Amino acid sequence: MARRRGLSTTAIHHGCAEGDDIIAPIYQTAIFKHPNGKQIRGRDLKYSREDNPTVNLLERKMAALESGEDCLAFSSGMAAISTLLLSLTRQGDTIVTSKEVYGASLILMRSLEKFGIRVKCVLNDKLEGEIGSETKLVFVESITNPTLNVPDVKGIAEACRRNGAILVVDNTFATPINFRPIEAGAKFVVHSATKYLGGHNDAIAGVLIGPKEGIDNAWEWRRNLGGSLDPFAAYLVIRGLKTLKLRVEEQNRKAQLIAEFLEQHQKVKKVHYPGLESSPNHERAKELMRGFGGVVSFELENMESAMRFLGGLKLIKTAPSLGGAETLVTHPVSSSHKNISPEERRELGITDGLVRLSVGLEDTEDLIADLEEALAAA
Repeated sequence: MARRRGLSTTAIHHGCAEGDDIIAPIYQTAIFKHPNGKQIRGRDLKYSREDNPTVNLLERKMAALESGEDCLAFSSGMAAISTLLLSLTRQGDTIVTSKEVYGASLILMRSLEKFGIRVKCVLNDKLEGEIGSETKLVFVESITNPTLNVPDVKGIAEACRRNGAILVVDNTFATPINFRPIEAGAKFVVHSATKYLGGHNDAIAGVLIGPKEGIDNAWEWRRNLGGSLDPFAAYLVIRGLKTLKLRVEEQNRKAQLIAEFLEQHQKVKKVHYPGLESSPNHERAKELMRGFGGVVSFELENMESAMRFLGGLKLIKTAPSLGGAETLVTHPVSSSHKNISPEERRELGITDGLVRLSVGLEDTEDLIADLEEALAAA
């Protein structure tokens, strides 16, 4: 039996064609010649909206990193999620989703109700009890945004198996470095590759990993919906994957130190980070994951305190993303969850003073100094 290569080796070398080039070329072309003048059908190369060699290389790498059979790359994470949902569901089906997912994902699923698809939205700890024989699909995040809760993916996967439901896990926050949902029983995995996979805040992309039959079906939907990834963006994500393990492990380490600093600060009411022993998610995260991620959320007194804190930052920038080399901060109530009702935000634990911090690759001492100065103004 062939020895399984490590994650960094896989990210760098897997899927590359044997040849003289060390760096795979960018196939910046919209079309491909039909061999012998014959019309091509199916997934053979003919048109880059359908397939492209640079995009295919990214897909091979991500399938291997997530322990999946096949992968499709998309123009964004939301394109990956929407294409998958449309490819799997039809009128009369039931989706069970965690309420604790990214706001746009929740809005997307609720919008499917107008097509006759029932959507049940519950908290993570209620998910297993809502999965029944009528459930077609279950959607969760491996680490939720922005409260960083960790669902029982193995338990949810077992409930899905018993009832014939399909489990989809958004693994953006954990990455395959910290957690691989397919190995825990998930059928499909999605990522916003804009975040950790690309890692440099210079490309928007998404990926979907799963069984070959399901990916072939999603490919037909991607072709018709048009959410394909362009070759240059694919190249940028491929480049990012080469340092994924190095970056994620360093961000894990820095986030742990910053979470511990924030937990001791008098201006901070509560810290959300699964790496803290005080976190209600700590034991489950230890069981499931190899690392706790590079995002830390924390609560200040109120909206006014949060705004003063954001205004006091100098090194850390306010911007709506995560996973890059630059440390970024957002205020969920006024950004990702602004279209969620105040009552539902309270149920989710998203307070007016909640701040989400995506820890980058700057020196930890500089980040803590910037946080300390901004907290003094909060």
